[in-house]
Amino acid sequence: MEVTFKLNGETVTCPVTTKSTLLRLLRDELKMTGTKNGCEHGDCGACSVIVDGVLEKSCIFPARNLDGKEVLTIEGVSNADGTPSDLQQAFLDAGATQCGYCTPGMIMAGEALLLMNNNPTRQDIREAISENLCRCTGYQQIVDAIQATAKSRLNGGAK
Repeated sequence: MEVTFKLNGETVTCPVTTKSTLLRLLRDELKMTGTKNGCEHGDCGACSVIVDGVLEKSCIFPARNLDGKEVLTIEGVSNADGTPSDLQQAFLDAGATQCGYCTPGMIMAGEALLLMNNNPTRQDIREAISENLCRCTGYQQIVDAIQATAKSRLNGGAK
């Protein structure tokens, strides 16, 4: 079967099987390797992407369910000129990248939160990233980066 969906703003059509996951489609077929393969069970959040405005674990999201959807990956978060988005830059500025393995999923969790809540509390941020694991225990810096981005956007800062 084939699915047609928007990936980072571009329409794509891909063959999928009933066992295909969004993660495998992104990494293996579409060469979008920014989305990380961590656990393949939906437990770590390294593979997090946004599907129709909702944070999803791509390792357990059936690719056959993509038809007509919009998918945003870490590659689609950057500015059009390839420079880091405000949230990506905030992660760099706050030292929230640590080893970097969880960073794409954490950024996607932050973007998903900011889509729903433009003025989250620190507790809101902690809850939003709670299903994403950071083995370097860099949660404080991640919360700082998301909070700084929210404040900047509220004050008219660029997205």
